[in-house]
Amino acid sequence: MIISASRRTDIPAFFSEWFIRRIQAQYAYVRNPMNIHQISKIILTPNVVDCIVFWTKNPRPMIHKLDLLNDYMYYFQFTLNAYHNDFEANLPALDDRIHTFQALSERIGRQRVIWRYDPVILNSQYSINWHTERFAYIANQLSDYTEKVTISFVDLYAKIKNSIKGKNIFELSYAQKDTLAKNFSFIAHSHNLSIDTCAEDIDLSAYGIDHAHCIDGRLIASLLHCSIDAGKDKTQRFECGCAASIDLGLYNTCRNGCVYCYANHNADIRNRNFEAYDPDSPLLCSQVTEFDKITERKVKSQKNMQLSLFHFFEEGGGMKYSIDTLPLPGRKK
Repeated sequence: MIISASRRTDIPAFFSEWFIRRIQAQYAYVRNPMNIHQISKIILTPNVVDCIVFWTKNPRPMIHKLDLLNDYMYYFQFTLNAYHNDFEANLPALDDRIHTFQALSERIGRQRVIWRYDPVILNSQYSINWHTERFAYIANQLSDYTEKVTISFVDLYAKIKNSIKGKNIFELSYAQKDTLAKNFSFIAHSHNLSIDTCAEDIDLSAYGIDHAHCIDGRLIASLLHCSIDAGKDKTQRFECGCAASIDLGLYNTCRNGCVYCYANHNADIRNRNFEAYDPDSPLLCSQVTEFDKITERKVKSQKNMQLSLFHFFEEGGGMKYSIDTLPLPGRKK
């Protein structure tokens, strides 16, 4: 089983204490986003958790707690943009976040900290030239601390209509995406970084840009030194290449203040949820009520310790990821 922590909120920035207590208790409860009274109990023992993928814009509060995760494999998807507080209201200064990225990489290794530059948004303030210059600056600071950068272009979800009002944000044209991709690719490769896109249908292979697997079975197999059996995550968009995982987060709980975020579209609900935060609760920002039904989800390890011929193949709709011949960040194909 792969744990996602979390696409729905920034657990390392705001809820690291809750997460560590759930690891110590070896289980967590998760509400079904489509039916809030359906709760799954997720066992979190090391023998069933193959890897934890953290998604964050500020893991600083969690770094000193990482020793408590020594029995687990994990890596970080670290989003590091350069927008001002009109787009990302509550984040530390850019250089502070760069220093955090470097400190985290020095602690756990550059293969386990992936830089995300997303979403790319254009308006009168944030032009193609602005992004190119900022991307180059960050790449220069991170080139010794990561092996890969993942980019994506803004999606104008209906849920973010109110939060982006007046910001002159628009869908990027093909030509704009192509120009940005060409610029980013040149910069990334000049710093020995591989580059890919997250859930984008545009073909940028001419610039050496692949489609991302953010929850990456290939990387996890490499980190674990064994093959894993992990199917594609069918709950994500068609263009998403992620392996299946279980997300422990809750929507409308993040306080990073990013106007483009699809996971935090209701300020009133977000404030109520945050006020309900209890690091001792099995549920994130919630308590079990009499109306809730708790069901233990069947989970198991996906490690395949017996597979001795390391290769990559499809079997019965699932995937087997091996450690030998797959293209990984920093590995030549």
